[in-house]
Amino acid sequence: MSQMAVMVALLGMTTLIAWGVAAWVRRRAEALRLVQIPNHRSSHVQPTPNGGGLGIVVAGSLAGLGLVLFLGWWLGGFVLGCAAVLAAVGLRDDMAHLPARVRFGVQVAVCVGLLVALGDMPALALSVGLEFQVTGWILFGLLLLAGVWWINLFNFMDGIDGIAGTQAVFMLLAGAVLAAWSQPEAMSSPAWLLMLFVVAATVGFLLLNWPPAKIFMGDVGSTWLAFMVFALALLSVQSGWSSYAEWMVLAAVFVTDATVTLLTRMLRGERWYEAHRSHAYQRLSRRWQGDRKVGHRSVTLLVAAVNVLWLAPWAWACVQWPVGSVAFVVAAYLPLVLASLWLGAGRPDQYLPGQGRVRG
Repeated sequence: MSQMAVMVALLGMTTLIAWGVAAWVRRRAEALRLVQIPNHRSSHVQPTPNGGGLGIVVAGSLAGLGLVLFLGWWLGGFVLGCAAVLAAVGLRDDMAHLPARVRFGVQVAVCVGLLVALGDMPALALSVGLEFQVTGWILFGLLLLAGVWWINLFNFMDGIDGIAGTQAVFMLLAGAVLAAWSQPEAMSSPAWLLMLFVVAATVGFLLLNWPPAKIFMGDVGSTWLAFMVFALALLSVQSGWSSYAEWMVLAAVFVTDATVTLLTRMLRGERWYEAHRSHAYQRLSRRWQGDRKVGHRSVTLLVAAVNVLWLAPWAWACVQWPVGSVAFVVAAYLPLVLASLWLGAGRPDQYLPGQGRVRG
């Protein structure tokens, strides 16, 4: 059997395991205390099984451990261990709410551990001509802030059927394809292979999470998946077959919506740390929601289209012409920021795009 056939078989097995574990959680959700009851932040109206992201965690971790054992990739083992800690805390939070300080403390700890384990990272260029670069402790602090914010915003954006899984599949698959195109030797890296296995695991979960979702991802899946995307992105940057700018572009839909929403709520004097459903994607899904299936599916497909048709070309440009990366990042983000503001990200439901606040 050829190496390609073996790889396809392993990816298929990973998808099947993720689907099987998620299906098991769905059947046992009530006994496991993993049924999500609708609340003021929810975009669903019926109690729905939660924690299906455990399928992604189990399947992705098994594949990763295989790479660690067969390829001697011990750094990967540490990354998977950090991700497992996050998943465990997320699963506990799915079953019974944990204080925010506990969840935040664990997120900071695993991100610090990841950055320490990685060691020196390439400098971050903050100007078009690459004259100004960030290194050392300042870079460490920026990456720590980025990691913690990414884990949280990914969880915030996991609010309608299929959107978080689709985003992760896009980012990892696009990152892997761009790496293979620019640096073919990347395909022999265990980090590159793990990207494909995490994609396969996420696809297995999406078979049950596509609108109308039969089960939700839960914090167990969203925190693990967000951390793995962040860790794999940094591993690819450190290896030299990806760049910070490329990953910033690939994450742009989620980063823009979550950040604009947070800043808007802060400027409005709201309790920004409380749960809500005023993200642009949530507001758009309610406007399009003749029924949950139509509204959620339409928004998820729109996000996928923006990713593939708008952001992927800009990420490719960052790889092809790295000197212009800063300009490409700005060009990729600017329309998304304007769209989020127009859709009323962070505003109450009474606000309608193009009409301001509606009286009544």
